[in-house]
Amino acid sequence: MQANYRESMLDKVHTLIKEVNGFTTTSKEEIEAFRIKYLGSKGLLKKLFSEFKNIDAEMRKDFGQALNTLKKSAENKVSELRDNLENTKEYEAVYGDLTRPAEPIELGARHPISIVRNQIVEVFSRIGFTVSEGPEIEDDWHNFTALNLPEYHPARDMQDTFFVEKSQEVEKDMLLRTHTSSVQIRYMENNKPPIRTISPGRVFRNEDISARSHCIFHQVEGLYIDTDVSFADLKQTLIYFTKEMFGKSKIRLRPSYFPFTEPSAEVDIYWGLKTETDYRITKGTGWLEIMGCGMVDPNVLKNTNIDPQKYSGFAFGMGIERIAMLLYQIPDIRMLFENDIRFLEQFKTVI
Repeated sequence: MQANYRESMLDKVHTLIKEVNGFTTTSKEEIEAFRIKYLGSKGLLKKLFSEFKNIDAEMRKDFGQALNTLKKSAENKVSELRDNLENTKEYEAVYGDLTRPAEPIELGARHPISIVRNQIVEVFSRIGFTVSEGPEIEDDWHNFTALNLPEYHPARDMQDTFFVEKSQEVEKDMLLRTHTSSVQIRYMENNKPPIRTISPGRVFRNEDISARSHCIFHQVEGLYIDTDVSFADLKQTLIYFTKEMFGKSKIRLRPSYFPFTEPSAEVDIYWGLKTETDYRITKGTGWLEIMGCGMVDPNVLKNTNIDPQKYSGFAFGMGIERIAMLLYQIPDIRMLFENDIRFLEQFKTVI
């Protein structure tokens, strides 16, 4: 019985040591209650030391060491908690009441260009299109020549270009890309068909800034190359896109000209004439132009080492700002670049 009593007392001290080391609080009252419980004149340590005489000589050393450890742990814990409490008070003096609710954080909003870009990417990703990106400062080959626009080609005048001044470091013609078709050229150079990719990005053209045009804008261009790709495949892809993006599936294709596609077409959707706004944006016709498209010119395939006898493909491109202005009835393109908080806050509820 005596041996069991001695062992239970030693186990009790070890248990108390663990409780002391695990104790934590930020309350001054709880710290004081803890001190009294262990270190007070009628505390646990006082009672345990009074039991020292009942311990056999051979166990007194272990029991005494355990009691000293308990005492030091309790004293250190009280000192540590009091110091933490004092430091917290100092912070409160500087920053105020740290327990009060914080100021509500204003939620930001995605920019309408980002919203529309993400929507377009999402629509095409559902039918297997990947996203490809490239540099905004481009060389003449990728921006013009490889796209069937050799030097002095009159179609280059369709895109007024910002050229980068030549230097010792830059020997070839460099420019700010005028379209993201340059990304498609880079993708075709580094990937073999089948190719199915879209290229969203910022482009630059030396144009006057007005309510309908800007020298900086954003495009999404798509490219599909495989065996036996036809114009019918292009048409079905465009119908799918317009239905998913605008909820409208009635389109028409008007013959047009682009140097890198043949045949080429402008794509219109039937917007309708239900409201006064519909009459205004469609000029009373109900039809609205949204993009250009066409079958990839065989010369473009040759320039990227793709056999035009084996492969064919289609391409399309649209301006993100134009789509955003249609979807959200934005009357002036400059609003998209002014970063007016009052304007951007209107898109907080749009994912």
